[in-house]
Amino acid sequence: MSEPLRIGVPSKGRLAELATELLVDAGLKFRRQNRDLFARVKPSFGLEQPIDVTFLRTDDIPVLCAEGAIDLGITGSDLVAEAGVDEPAPDRPAIVTQLKLGLGGCRLAVCVPESSPVVSATDLKGDRIATSFPNVTRRYLNQSGVTGHIVELTGSVEVMIALGIADAIVDLVETGSTLAANKLRILDTIGTYETVLVQNPATKHEALCAQIVRRCEGVVIARGYSLLEYNVPEEQLAAAEKITPGFSSPTVNRLEQPGWYAVRAMVKRGDVIGAMERLEELGAQAILEIEIKNCRL
Repeated sequence: MSEPLRIGVPSKGRLAELATELLVDAGLKFRRQNRDLFARVKPSFGLEQPIDVTFLRTDDIPVLCAEGAIDLGITGSDLVAEAGVDEPAPDRPAIVTQLKLGLGGCRLAVCVPESSPVVSATDLKGDRIATSFPNVTRRYLNQSGVTGHIVELTGSVEVMIALGIADAIVDLVETGSTLAANKLRILDTIGTYETVLVQNPATKHEALCAQIVRRCEGVVIARGYSLLEYNVPEEQLAAAEKITPGFSSPTVNRLEQPGWYAVRAMVKRGDVIGAMERLEELGAQAILEIEIKNCRL
């Protein structure tokens, strides 16, 4: 048997659940037994080659992918940036981000106390900066021409200013509620990040990787759309088609009832409710939203 393709996924946490769900929806069926480190994907139509899913620490996945221990990996783009493997090195190429998964969106920000006189990165010269992202922070300071003292931590950093450990922090920000609770404000945004599917460019399974990426892409795209079906009077058909133009065009079929048509079209999930309301105003009936599990566009 040939060497299996290996896919690295987080071993625990919410991201582990989301990664597993994505792979299963993409047709990769597997089951983890008793916290094992490996699970073999069950062969299926179109995927007869051996594939192993490897359960790893999320922050180890970028490095292990860059070193060739795994061929594909699901992790955070913030961790890719922190590991520095998104840039080529003398002994290895940069890993490739094949797909953004639309999950876990956040930004890495420089934060200071609300009362701080600091107004730009240059004002951080000589300050103590607490962060779990020392490499990204160091690159940011270097680009700003600033030398600071980085306090490297692995846990929560929001309270470090209140504890007198730091003058500023660099941390992930989602809603901003934690910052408000600690009386902090954002000075600058270093970057925005999300969950990604990465690949080792030197993989021996290039064709199989491309197939898995395409399958995952179909799931990710499908999650952003719903299928809208409805019946509409003939005199309102043109107006309805403008509301739901579909991907290329809507599917339109004449009903047995004279003067009526059935329409089916893909609609962005965030637009579904508004589209249903506008269709109802036109006199459309039997308006249904149908979940799309997978697609190819």
